[in-house]
Order: sequence, then C-alpha cells, then structure tokens
Amino acid sequence: MLHNILLVVHVLIAIGLIGLVLIQQGKGADAGAAFGSGASGTMFGSKGSASFLTRTTGILATLFFITSLSLAYVATQKVKSTSVVDMVPAPQKQVEKPKGAPQSDVPVSE
Repeated sequence: MLHNILLVVHVLIAIGLIGLVLIQQGKGADAGAAFGSGASGTMFGSKGSASFLTRTTGILATLFFITSLSLAYVATQKVKSTSVVDMVPAPQKQVEKPKGAPQSDVPVSE
C-alpha cells in the first residue's frame, strides 16, 4: 500500500518537474530585453520568473530524490507472506517400516 502511494506521488512530482523545466527560459532569452523589445516586463515582476521557477524546480527536484530513495527503501524491505497456504503447515505422513526391511527405498534383489 505504501509502495503504491509513494509511486503515485513520485510520478506526479516527475510530471511537475518536467513541466517546470520546459516552461523556463534559457539565459540567452534576456538578450532581447536589452534592446527595448519589452520582453523584460512579465507577470512575475521586472526580475522575471527566474527566481520563482528556479526555487520551485529545486523544491520539486529535492522531493523527487526523497521519493526515489523512499521507493528504493520500501522495495528492499522483506515482504511478509500473507498467503493462507503459507500459514498452514503441510501434514507429515509417518510411514512405519517393518523391522526386517532394508533402510533404502530401492528394492534389494535376492
């Protein structure tokens, strides 16, 4: 159960991380703002979205590594068997041999 929850959270964090990386602008994208194209005014302020997106990407990357390590730890733990067949011991049949019989199961030719 814990493994499935961690796996779902891990996948959601991975999708969010991919999305954040894809919407970020490269360092060369600010060159157009220097020549008056007006690209520097964004909804995140005059500094741009770099600090917000960078901080969020760092947080998601940290959560991604934590869930990765947690999944590895949960996967290596020994799982207790919950099968009914494993809980009930198999019946043991005791076969009594006559006293004069040989010790081996292989018949002896006379």
